[in-house]
Amino acid sequence: MAGVGEVRSDLLAEQDALDAALADLDSTSWTTATASPRWSVADQIAHLAFFDDTAALAIDDPDRFSAHVDELMSQFTDELAVDEGTLGAYRQLSPEDLLAAWRTNRARLAKASASLADDDRVIWYGPSMGSKSFLTARLMECWAHGQDALDAVGRSVEPTDRLRHIARLGFITRGWSYMARKREVPTAEVAVRLAAPSGDEWVYGDEDAEQIITGPAVDFCRVVTQRTHVDDTELTVVGAAARDWMLVAQAFAGAPTTGPDARS
Repeated sequence: MAGVGEVRSDLLAEQDALDAALADLDSTSWTTATASPRWSVADQIAHLAFFDDTAALAIDDPDRFSAHVDELMSQFTDELAVDEGTLGAYRQLSPEDLLAAWRTNRARLAKASASLADDDRVIWYGPSMGSKSFLTARLMECWAHGQDALDAVGRSVEPTDRLRHIARLGFITRGWSYMARKREVPTAEVAVRLAAPSGDEWVYGDEDAEQIITGPAVDFCRVVTQRTHVDDTELTVVGAAARDWMLVAQAFAGAPTTGPDARS
């Protein structure tokens, strides 16, 4: 399993790759609607900017972060209030200033996270998280929201083996995907065998399991982050429990949500 330093390095690289892919967008492209309801391309980056900033605060000053959480949660009366509380200030910025704000905030996170050791824990909006899980979640957020932004403007970032962090997170959150929906976690074993961008193979679970998911790692990551329906990928899913998982997979915390419907 990767140490916190390796996860941090991959997070920084993923942020840089997304930045490079979007930096030259024209102003109209920044207003393009994305798959996330109500959110434009600019909103996706604003979301990253907001939470990279608060992630740095959580590491540097847990007491101030706790006060921030109390204040923020008191404002959350509906989805529009959530948007205003997290995105409102960034929606007033030009694309150039928004990018500058994200760069500043993620630089703060990079500096703060450099102090983390493998066994540290970081306070967050729900339960505290181990340092590696905390930075893995930031990497997953960057990649997933980046996919929304890139898809909306017809661009892409070449997949890399940085996806291994998201793939592993997707596998270990199988149980969470059911608990979030107040459903019983299935007992059937499901193995996952993925083709990494480098050509390596990543295997999770018991390879002898009768139910198995195989295919490109990038497709698995898009499904568990609810960016693509499993039927619109090259994944091969064998077994009822495996398919059911792919229909509810949710590698991120929060209330249960559903991904996009199949296109076909």
